[in-house]
Parts: sequence; structure tokens; C-alpha cells
Amino acid sequence: MSPDLAFILSLSLRMAVTAAFILFAALVTERAGPAIGALVATLPISTGPVYVFLALDHDPAFIAQGALASLPINAATMLFGVLYARLAQSHGVAVSYGIGLAGWTAIAFLVQAFQWNLVEGILLNVAACVIGVPLTRNLRRVTMPPFVRRWYDMPFRAGLVAMLVGAVVLLSGRVGPTVTGILAVFPVVFSSLILILHPRIGGRATAAVVANGLQGLIGFGVGLVVLHLGARYAGSAAGLLLGLATCMTWNFGLWWAGRRARAA
Repeated sequence: MSPDLAFILSLSLRMAVTAAFILFAALVTERAGPAIGALVATLPISTGPVYVFLALDHDPAFIAQGALASLPINAATMLFGVLYARLAQSHGVAVSYGIGLAGWTAIAFLVQAFQWNLVEGILLNVAACVIGVPLTRNLRRVTMPPFVRRWYDMPFRAGLVAMLVGAVVLLSGRVGPTVTGILAVFPVVFSSLILILHPRIGGRATAAVVANGLQGLIGFGVGLVVLHLGARYAGSAAGLLLGLATCMTWNFGLWWAGRRARAA
């Protein structure tokens, strides 16, 4: 087998595996309502596989630096969520998603222009959380209306994530760990949910999913910190496992706290 063919097959397999993750998460999100769906959507179901595949091609230092670059971008995703959720109350998907994505892109360019350290990335996430969570608190509880899934919904979502994986893997060797870390946490899961759900069930219900997801992004940011430190001091495998465990533990804690609150 030629090296080029082996690379194409390897890349195709990586894209297919990641697409399978996103399909599973999308099914759970649609059936469980905005609160539970948001917790699933904010698990590293797209970023996790991307970093796993990057770890197969790069050393732990590359993974640690990529996670460090991803950390401030998580704050950008919070801003994206706030802008979309507020605008979706009275605007269509083009305006609300477009402005939200523009905000995310602006912060991504800012992150690329400066050298961020770990403390600065953490502080930016704290600021985004303090501002964003209160602004969307009253948008979280909405009854999810029923909708009919169309045949292209799942392929569309899977295709978005597969293209992200392909782009990150292909570009990682050329653009370096900082740009790779930015691309790895592009809000592809939120984007796919918004572009599919908003035209079907309306902006308010879709915004509820995104608004609930901001709390999950807090744990995702902590997971990136753990990934950075784990990869730096214990290797890529340890960093990836500890980062995943952090995200899952945080989201499980949010689910448990919500369940206790409803019972009370």
C-alpha cells in the first residue's frame, strides 16, 4: 500500500469515527430535552476525537500547547452562545447565528494575535462565565416542541464534524499547535444543532439548548486545563483521559444537581 493511500484511509477512518460520535450525541439531545441535551452537547464529542487523532501524530508538547490555545477559545464559544441565545428570541437563524459566529471569530483572531498563558486563559473563561451565565439564566426553561427529522439532518451534522476533523488533521503539521488548538474547539456541535433545530422548533427552544450548554462549557474549560497540564507532565494519553474524566464528572454533577433541584 502506498503512503498516500494509507494516509487517505487513515484520515477517512478518523472522520468516520468522529461522525459516529456526533450522531449518537444528536440523537440523545433531540430526545432528552434542552437541559440534558445541552450536557451531552458540551461533552468533548467533537474536540475529544480531534485531540486523540492529533496525539497519534504529534508529541505531548504539541498537545499541551494546543490545549492552551483552545482554553481562551472556550470563552469565545461562551460569547457565541450568549449572542445567539439572546438574539434568537426575536430574530431568525441567519441573524442570530451569524452575529454569534462573528463574535466567536473576532475572539479567535485576538487569541491568535497574542501569546496566552494558562492563568490568562483561566481568567478569560471566568470572566466569560460571570458575564454569560446570568445573561442567559432566564432563557433555559422552555418546553421542547416536537418536530419531524428530515433525512439529511444526521448526514449534515456528521458531515460538519467530519470536515472539522479532516481540516484539523491536515493543517496541524503546517499551522502549528496554536492554530490547531483554535480549530479543534470550533463550536461545530452548537452550530449543527442551531442550523437544524432553529428553523424547525424556533429560536426560543433552540436558544434554551445553547443557554443550558454554557454551564457545561465551564467544565469543558476545566477539562482543557487538565489536558494541558496532563499532557505536559504525564504524557498525551494521561492528559486525554484525565481531561475527558473531568468533563464527564462536571456534566454528571450538573445533571445530579438539576435532578435534586427538581425533586425539591
